[in-house]
This record gives sequence, C-alpha cells and structure tokens, in this order.
Amino acid sequence: MGRRGVRHGGRRRGGAWTAAVALAVAALCVAVYAVSGQRQGGSSADASDAAARTAAAATGTVPSGAVPPSARQRPIRTPAVTPSRKPGPRASSSPTPTPTSTRTPTSRRTSPAATLPPKSGTRVFTFVNDVDRTIWLASGEQTPQPALGTTGWVLRPGQTLAVRVPDHWNGRFWGRTGCAFDAAGRGHCETGDCGGRFQCRGYGVIPATLAEFNLNAWSGLDFYDVSLVDGSNLPMYINLVGGTTKDPISANGCSAAGCTRAVDCPAALRVRAAGGRVVGCESPCGVFDTDQYCCRGKWAPRSMCLPDQWPVKYAEVFKKAEPFAYSYVDDDATSTFTSKGEAGYRITFGVSG
Repeated sequence: MGRRGVRHGGRRRGGAWTAAVALAVAALCVAVYAVSGQRQGGSSADASDAAARTAAAATGTVPSGAVPPSARQRPIRTPAVTPSRKPGPRASSSPTPTPTSTRTPTSRRTSPAATLPPKSGTRVFTFVNDVDRTIWLASGEQTPQPALGTTGWVLRPGQTLAVRVPDHWNGRFWGRTGCAFDAAGRGHCETGDCGGRFQCRGYGVIPATLAEFNLNAWSGLDFYDVSLVDGSNLPMYINLVGGTTKDPISANGCSAAGCTRAVDCPAALRVRAAGGRVVGCESPCGVFDTDQYCCRGKWAPRSMCLPDQWPVKYAEVFKKAEPFAYSYVDDDATSTFTSKGEAGYRITFGVSG
C-alpha cells in the first residue's frame, strides 16, 4: 500500500515449489497490470488467488508480484497538499491544547485490551511514541468506507494511544512533526502536514513514513507494510497483536534482515525547516521527479524499475534504515506482510533497542 495500499513481504521462500508458484503468480500479475495500465490497485482477485494464497501461507509474507490487485494499492505520488521546499512557520515549543474532539493518549503505556475492549467488526491499533518529541498522529483512507471518525491525534513522548479501526478498512497512518494548532484545529506541521488541519482530510505532505493497511482485503488476509517510498520523517515498525500469521518483526523492531534505525539522509534529499534544521528525508522521485527515479514511463515495468541502476542508489539508504520497509515503489518482495484472524496492530515510532 502505500503510498500503496499495502506493500509487502520479508521474503522467505519454502523450496523450489513455492518459488515456482511465486514466479508464476508474479508473471500473471504483471500481465494484469500491463493490461490495466494502472499502478494503483482496484480490480478483484482472479484465478491466481489460490496460488498466491498458498504462497503467502507458506512464507508468512507475499512473493513479489503475488499481491492481488484488490489489495495492492500502488503508492500515490500526489499528496493532498502540494509539498513545498520552503520552510513553514516554526511550531511552538509547547503544543497548543488540541480540540476537545480529539483523543488524548494516556500518560503510561497500556495494552490494547486494557485501553479499548474488543468490539465486533473493529480492530484495535495501538500507537507507541518511542521518540523524544511529540507526534501528531494522522490517518488517511484509500477508500471512502468504512471510515474513521477521527483522523488526528496527539502522541507525546513515551505515550501510547489506542484507536479503534473498522474491519475492511483500507488506508494509512503517519506521524506529523513540528506542529502548532489553534483552538479551532488550524495550524501547520513541519512534516506530514494535512492542509493546515489537525483533523486530516486526505493525505499529508511528503515526506512522511507511512503505516499502510488493507484489512480483510483478499481471501480473509490483512495486508500491511511500512513505506518509505515518499521518504521518511520518523522511524517506524509494526507488530501484530493476535492473528494467525507469524509476525516477522520483533517487538524491538528487528527482522532477519536487520533492525529499525533512523534514515541517514543524503544531502540532496534532506528537507529543512526554519533555521535550516533537517526535519525529513524526501524520496529521489519527490526531489528530482525523473521517470527513472519515479519508475514511470519506460521505467514503469518491474523489469525496468531497478534501483540498482539508478544514477545514485538512493533506495539503499532507506532499505538500510528499515530493511522490512518499502524503499521504492516496487519493493513488494521484502516489504509486504499478511495476517489472518482479525489481528490488532501495534505501530511504534522509534528505533530498535
């Protein structure tokens, strides 16, 4: 997802048979995309469902190209608000009290069950702030229904916040930083800004690290991922709470490929706020807007969208920081994960350790 709807997978392959299935499904899905001409998901699952479902069950993740179009939303390159390289107004050092309609996180961490009891037709998503600054959590939906009633929250350092999410929800969460809002909920954030609104409408300004979900999207599976396709403003990792698929990310934000760390952003991709402070790391597509970096035009096919052949291998920067996250638009094979069984999720803003 992502900038997709869920992108996808940590890549373990269970033998030659599983690999053959994955390759066959990948070929079929590529053909589907070539015919549709769409880089964003939308069609229903087809005859490849059974093979892809088998491969997902065997690996715990999704083979490259095996994400069904209905679950595989491609990254959306156009944010709700046009990104600006100009620094916005500097946020106040102490956040202005938020509107009374927003939820305020508790002062200590609690489990999802202790914070919000189970409720039929919903999941509990728990957000943990493990960084040393306030995060203004935001959400945006890929599809209009079902919808979240609230789309903006405050998460102070060390705090945990539980949010009830309707089943079959398809969207993303991200953290905004450097925000200041008035009593009416109007203001500005240095990263992830939602058109100057505390309660988001649509998607925020890039760069922003995204947690993407498509719940009960296909064959009873949830698809979820962390995306750095449009850059990063905060380190992030996702854990399952319940569900039947083994969560490949440890409670400390590590996978077999490595752990979560802040992006070591190249100078060319740095986003600065007032005073020259670096507040985020934008994607090469967002900065240079070339067909090759954006995997479009003649570089749109998966066979041509190869970050190892970019003028500068910027995708490696993001993959090194979060090995399990999307580092470019077609990074499904190591970045999209699945779960079954009405799982809840814990999204942590912070590095491993």
